[in-house]
Amino acid sequence: MGKRKLAVPVAKGQTYTVPIHGMGSNGEGIGRVEGFTVFVPFALPGETVQAKVDVVKKNYATATIETIDVASPHRIEPRCSVYGTCGGCQLQHVSYEEQLALKTQKVKDVIERIAGDDPNLVRPALGPANPWQYRNKMQMPVGSSNGELAMGFYARGSHDIVTYVDCHIQSEANNEMAKVCYSIMKDTGIAPYDEVRETGVVRHIIGRVANEGKENEEWMLIIVAATKQLPEQDTWVTRLTEAFPKLKSIVLNYNPKKTNVIMGRKNTLLWGNEYINDSIEELDFRLSAHSFFQVNPRQTEVLYDEALRFAALTGEETVIDAYCGTGTISLCLAQQAKEVIGIEIVEPAIIDAQANAKRNGFTNATFMVADAAEAMPTLYKDGVRPDVIVFDPIRAGCKEPVLYAAAAMAPKRIVYVSCNPASMARDIAILKEKGYRLEAVQPVDMFPMTAHVEAVCLMSRKEK
Repeated sequence: MGKRKLAVPVAKGQTYTVPIHGMGSNGEGIGRVEGFTVFVPFALPGETVQAKVDVVKKNYATATIETIDVASPHRIEPRCSVYGTCGGCQLQHVSYEEQLALKTQKVKDVIERIAGDDPNLVRPALGPANPWQYRNKMQMPVGSSNGELAMGFYARGSHDIVTYVDCHIQSEANNEMAKVCYSIMKDTGIAPYDEVRETGVVRHIIGRVANEGKENEEWMLIIVAATKQLPEQDTWVTRLTEAFPKLKSIVLNYNPKKTNVIMGRKNTLLWGNEYINDSIEELDFRLSAHSFFQVNPRQTEVLYDEALRFAALTGEETVIDAYCGTGTISLCLAQQAKEVIGIEIVEPAIIDAQANAKRNGFTNATFMVADAAEAMPTLYKDGVRPDVIVFDPIRAGCKEPVLYAAAAMAPKRIVYVSCNPASMARDIAILKEKGYRLEAVQPVDMFPMTAHVEAVCLMSRKEK
């Protein structure tokens, strides 16, 4: 006899009363129908909704709100006219104070459930005074919709483009550049890229704003195209430079591939400088078209200040900064450490890191191009014994060999900066098995109005 199939208590197309008890990783409400999990986008904890089921899986279903029977006192009217269609934001319908509370709880949940530790070690999330217009980098896809030029943002859960060039979480400078680019394309008739037919020219418009609000504010515009030449290049340059005195660089990025990766490898400078200059606190950083840099400068300083506080440097320490990127955290550490060793697998990022160390006058920071999973065990075998190790990995977290080598080096403190608290919690559990104790976790809201939250934690070596 085969296994008896368990009955799923919901059916596609049917509407159910769903009490919402929590928030999912993508900001959706989590409820239950007869004990069966139902995810309901835009529903809030404490609400009861009538929701129509649209997808049924073995262990869960997703549903769309039809009516709200009991509304949360924290529910507000979204500011943006395309909210709910555009996929960029998930929490505009929640008061900002409650967003911080929900994000704090999200980190507490993974610390308890995945790391197996005390959720009271998680402190309240730190948010900005103004949670709007914080993004210093925009990435707007370009395409067509019903025969018309489309430029803005991907619709939730698809590659359909919602035309909108006045985003409330982008810096106003980026919105202004977007409007002019949209106008140029409309006026010249340049074909947008069609990712299905692989025809057309312009794929994305990328804007970067450095030192916003300061005397040395600089802008960069990157046009991602499927062709090596940009049609009407002189028109682009003339109209953009006449409109924006702060624009210092216009770059054409060539990406002919059928891919979801936004930028190709080859850049051509159309006008101005190859770099713009940005800063974090007192440090200056050179940014090229491909450089990674945090997109919320004010909250970046909050995040890095917490990491430095946890590192508790006195000027005598050797520090390893694994996954160091362009060296932003490394150089902040180098201000207070004896020596910093940065590790990063992306070679252009290391070239930027070395240049940034030189321009800021640091001689105590060295950088190596390597996979941290290979470099950390090698450094351990070579006798390197850091006092502090800092991790700032990609969303997937650290590879296990990195964690094992880190623990074998026996630093006094490990500081973990994370854009994904769930993978951080998994890595905390591994480090606990290797002799480390979780001391504190500080969530920092780098991305208001979205479901994302960053966190930094401190782990200390247990006394033998």
